[in-house]
Amino acid sequence: MHTKYTDSAPRWFDRLCLKIIDSVFRPMSLGSLVMILPDGHRLNYGKGHEIEAVIHIHDMRFFRRCVLFGSVGFGEAYVDGDWSTADITDVIRWMLLNHENHPTIATDRDKKSPVNWVGMINKCYGWFRQNTLRGSRRNIADHYDLNNDFFRLWLDPTMTYSAAYFQDPQQTLEEAQFAKYEVLCRKLQLRPTDHVLEIGTGWGGFAEHAAKHYGCRVTTVTISKEQYKYAKERIFRAGLTGKVDVQLKDYRHLTGSYDKVASIEMIEAVGHKYLKEYFATIHRVLKKDGLVAIQMILFPDHRYEIARRNTDWIQKHIFPGSLLPSVRSVQQAINATGTLNLHHYEDMTPSYAKTLKIWYHLFNKQIARVKKLGMDDRFVRKWNFYLCYCEAAFKMRHISVVQAVYSRPNNLNLNDPLEFALSDKDQAFIGQL
Repeated sequence: MHTKYTDSAPRWFDRLCLKIIDSVFRPMSLGSLVMILPDGHRLNYGKGHEIEAVIHIHDMRFFRRCVLFGSVGFGEAYVDGDWSTADITDVIRWMLLNHENHPTIATDRDKKSPVNWVGMINKCYGWFRQNTLRGSRRNIADHYDLNNDFFRLWLDPTMTYSAAYFQDPQQTLEEAQFAKYEVLCRKLQLRPTDHVLEIGTGWGGFAEHAAKHYGCRVTTVTISKEQYKYAKERIFRAGLTGKVDVQLKDYRHLTGSYDKVASIEMIEAVGHKYLKEYFATIHRVLKKDGLVAIQMILFPDHRYEIARRNTDWIQKHIFPGSLLPSVRSVQQAINATGTLNLHHYEDMTPSYAKTLKIWYHLFNKQIARVKKLGMDDRFVRKWNFYLCYCEAAFKMRHISVVQAVYSRPNNLNLNDPLEFALSDKDQAFIGQL
């Protein structure tokens, strides 16, 4: 955080920064934002009704943090209690709505902006969180090794921490997570004779589903010690130790050969520098007629190069070392390392926005228990900002989530992609779980 530096700023600098932020927000005409200052004075931006948001400023240092550190400072100011709102998602959505035509306080732009004066500090932070073998373990531990009990409080019973697959407004989160696993298994055309590799275990949900419902063998790897421990116990309780092998291993150390490869929202932790190595590993261990299914969060191509040269709030405070790939960066890495071809591609972005909204409400129902685990109010604000930040980004299509299936050429065992869809009978079965 930058509080020591910014707290020492004189009042005249606060007033200057207020004027700068006012000049940045003033041209934003889409939707509306009301900013209420500590003295009760109201600043109004935009007259539209597409998105309406209100923020309360509690400390004038909010403005200098935005000017000095852009969107990273904006998020840090919320976490420190410098501002509040009844709806974080709508505040972020309003900024994203105006993002393309005006500089806002975003730090992922090439256009000149009057904010983010010392953003190089955050950029340097990203340089020190590279995904080397040691760096990856540290980066993953910072988030996923928080506490299994913490995640258990607000994730659904499947302990799944990735986008669910909603096809029916009446589906519960648990049903939609089951549907996600089921669709991925179908896209992989799983058979009892298959040996499946999963890169990124999570808490073991996919491995258990594939082994239990399709009878295949699964080798799943993770570098999170907490997830490894949980997944091992989970597989033991499910009576699947003869089917599922959970390993504490970096994907770069994989050996052997596999009929199918699955990876659910792990590629975001790879980073630009290691993207080719990730796909080279998959190509190396995949059998000739094998299939690969990857669920991944994507930046749009036109923002990828800008994003990879900067460090945003999520990368600094939630997922250090991470970088969302783009369609082009993924395809370039695939083309440079092997002969995989795209077989099937499905966008499921609205499902992630809904997943995050549900997570937000489940998390906030458990605040008292979260605090009993030793987390303070600042931690709660950080996680609320994170969940709403992501929900807004998916809702506004500034990022997307897809499932992509790859195969080598001349694979005669491929099914028609239309066979992947869940039937009404399937949906009824899931609803009975």
